[in-house]
Amino acid sequence: MVSLDGKSAPYHLPAATAPMAKAGQRLTAIDALRGLVMLFMLVDHVRETLFLHMQVTDPVDAHIVAPALFFTRLLSTFCAPTFIALTGLSAWLYGQSHSRAETSMFLIKRGAFLIFLELTFVGFAWTAQFPPQIFWLQVIWCIGFCMIALAGLLYLPRPAQLTLGIAIIAGHNLLDGIVLTPASPFFAPWAILHQRALIDLGGGLVAKTTYPVLPWIGVILLGYTAGPWFARGTDPAPRTRRLALLGLSMLAAFVVLRGLNVYGDKPWFDADTGLRTVMSFLSLTKYPPSLLFLLLTLGVGTLLLALCERMRDSRAIPPLALFGGAPMFFYLLHLYVLKALYLAAFAVWGPNKGTTFGVDYISTMWVWVFLLVVPLYLPTRWFARLKQRRKDLAWLKYL
Repeated sequence: MVSLDGKSAPYHLPAATAPMAKAGQRLTAIDALRGLVMLFMLVDHVRETLFLHMQVTDPVDAHIVAPALFFTRLLSTFCAPTFIALTGLSAWLYGQSHSRAETSMFLIKRGAFLIFLELTFVGFAWTAQFPPQIFWLQVIWCIGFCMIALAGLLYLPRPAQLTLGIAIIAGHNLLDGIVLTPASPFFAPWAILHQRALIDLGGGLVAKTTYPVLPWIGVILLGYTAGPWFARGTDPAPRTRRLALLGLSMLAAFVVLRGLNVYGDKPWFDADTGLRTVMSFLSLTKYPPSLLFLLLTLGVGTLLLALCERMRDSRAIPPLALFGGAPMFFYLLHLYVLKALYLAAFAVWGPNKGTTFGVDYISTMWVWVFLLVVPLYLPTRWFARLKQRRKDLAWLKYL
């Protein structure tokens, strides 16, 4: 989600030379993919606002969840892996014009800022309480933590970064059996790294590690090591082929490993209907993300990035790139718009779904998604363009 350099390619790169034109195209593709998955994120957050009475488990229970709700939720699972991988890629691109020390310090500052946002403005948008009863350590906290981790790991040689990233993603499920209790002195660090749990902060405050960070550190490392494919002046055609081959390879590995049912996530089952069997096959653990979850989501995300490269002259790409050019602004904006809409609906119609307000059909939720796209796009476009005009305002790049 977080673009390190604060740039949106359609507006900040001149087209005077061929290498620079290619550089603009590669950044446009990255922003376009980020913008696309932000729209996927909007779908999920509208679901959590208007369909809160139909909560889903992790992984989603393919036995009982309605198919429409299942596949709506599945769409959103591509968001976090893509955001975090692109954050690693953006860090490498930032390092092209900055020293390693400057890049490391920028990652630390940006990461700390994201953690601050999660604990304040983002948390308040979800709970409307400050301090909240629970500090939910969710995706923004996770991205911030991963950026701080990458600030140190970028000093490793690239082969070591690649090896470590693959080892974390492929091997972290071996640690699933390690479950610590609050009595252990290592409980809090382990809850942050791998075990989803509640941490008592004292003084009546509690934190919930919704996004344990260990596997996500592997994801940001892999995004970082892909950076040289996007170096200035590189030919997009070989890069597109490499991305397509990598994406297809990850999806093939997912199908084979998932079919074996021996490692990487909870087993799938042969249901009474073919659709339920497919749902079971695709029902994967996100918190923390399993190996199979990451193979599927990163595989699809890599193919989408290759598609954005191939479609870089399409009229659909610039609007998506604008969404992706102001990611944090859009993130905060849509959370507060959704909270305002929910509070207004609750005030008018009251708690029509137990203690909450909600809509009856998943199709109604999708209607609201489409109704919100343009009202959210217009201020996001304004802010993305403002970032390009006002290079003198350094704080703008943090949004």
